[in-house]
Amino acid sequence: METSETKLNSETKRKVVQIFPHFMARVAKFEELATAGNRFLVDFRQGLEFIRRPSIDKTSEIFEKVIKANNTDRIQSYIKAGYVHTSSRAENLNKLNMSHIQLLNITSQAKNIISELECLVEEGKLAIEAASETSHDYHTDLDLEAATCSEEGNVSFVPEKPRDLDYATMVALVYCMVKQDYVMQEKIVSSLSLKTSSGELESYCLMWSLHPFVNDEVMHQAWSLIS
Repeated sequence: METSETKLNSETKRKVVQIFPHFMARVAKFEELATAGNRFLVDFRQGLEFIRRPSIDKTSEIFEKVIKANNTDRIQSYIKAGYVHTSSRAENLNKLNMSHIQLLNITSQAKNIISELECLVEEGKLAIEAASETSHDYHTDLDLEAATCSEEGNVSFVPEKPRDLDYATMVALVYCMVKQDYVMQEKIVSSLSLKTSSGELESYCLMWSLHPFVNDEVMHQAWSLIS
């Protein structure tokens, strides 16, 4: 016979298990936004690099011969535009602007999702705490406190075999990783400007695509709890 020392009561178990798929659905939406954000960040980088790419070396002998042989109004207009087609510059300026707007929109949506995830974590925590009040021997605080990860993204708890309490524990753990990923993305977007260096942009794109705070093994285990 199952006792309170080994299982949550049926009502609490049902509530915690019901929370989990809703929680993971929001995590999936966050991942979709992150994927879209990565594309817009790459677009922003490409647009900015095009706009500030170096001019043609005007001291080149070949360059001088080309200009003398084709000294037309169109060539003069091209030179005045900084050796790029006006339409290309306008296109990349628009690309740059739209990419930044989209990134701001994505981080705003992601922030809302983080708030929703936090509420679900709290719901699970309250359910566990309510159940623990009926059993002095059922120590729920140990697993819930263990479901944390450091700022470096190191996972300190991974359940080996799913139990009732593991759903609540996994929710807390996944929330921790996803929130850190969001904080990183928000900092990247807020730092973007026309003065952002090429090296910074390269690092931002790399970090965004790597999701350094998200442990793939833990995410796989989380999704396996639904299947």
